[in-house]
Amino acid sequence: MTEEKRIRMLMAKPGLDGHDRGARVLTLGLRDEGMEVIYTGLRQSPDKIAQAAIQEDVDVVGMSCLSGAHNYLFPAVLEKLRESGAEDVLVIGGGIIPKEDIPFLQEKGVSAVFGPGTPIKEIADYIRENVKRKA
Repeated sequence: MTEEKRIRMLMAKPGLDGHDRGARVLTLGLRDEGMEVIYTGLRQSPDKIAQAAIQEDVDVVGMSCLSGAHNYLFPAVLEKLRESGAEDVLVIGGGIIPKEDIPFLQEKGVSAVFGPGTPIKEIADYIRENVKRKA
C-alpha cells in the first residue's frame, strides 16, 4: 500500500499587518483538508518567509495581507524564493486585495489570490490541482 505524501504549506503574514484571524482559520481548514500547514505568525519579512519555506521544504506558500502592502511584499517573497532556487513552490495570496491589483500580482508570480469569504474547499482544490509535487 502506497501512501501519498501530504502537501506541505507555509502560511505567512508578511509585513506589519497585525490581524491574522483569516490566516489562522485557513491554516486549520487546510489541515482539515489533509494538508500539513506551518503557520509563521505575524510580522514576517520576505526573507524570513522564503527561508522558512526552503527550510520546511514546502510545496506551497500562502500569504495573507490586510495592510495594503501586498504589491511590495508578495513580489519580494517570490524574488527571494527564486534567488534561493525554489521557483517550483506554488505561491498564493489572500486578504483584502483590490481586484485591480490581482493582475499585477499574477504577473509577478502569485498563482492565485483568494478574497474574504472564499470557501476553504475551493482553496484546497486549487492547491491540489496546481501544486508541483517534488519527487
